[in-house]
Amino acid sequence: MFYVYILQSIKDNKFYVGYSADLKKRVGEHSSGEIASTKSRRPMVLIYYEAYRAEKDARVREIFLKTGQGREFIKKNIIYSPVSAQSAQGGPAAGGGGPA
Repeated sequence: MFYVYILQSIKDNKFYVGYSADLKKRVGEHSSGEIASTKSRRPMVLIYYEAYRAEKDARVREIFLKTGQGREFIKKNIIYSPVSAQSAQGGPAAGGGGPA
């Protein structure tokens, strides 16, 4: 399986879209600072993922989600409120509703 995933930064509430054949390992790499593009924005929280049988399908979806239309789709359909360190640990979410 191949996964398209969205991480949201607790530091700046921005999100990161990527894909991987090993979702758990890749999220761990983001969390430990091994990925340069998210290292300075840690901690990151996995907020969404999709699974695909074919790598090509996952890659096409990742590319779409990184376009303007894809980011609008994310804001309208996936991101409902900013994450906080407390909500990332299972506590109540900070802030009101609405996209980040």
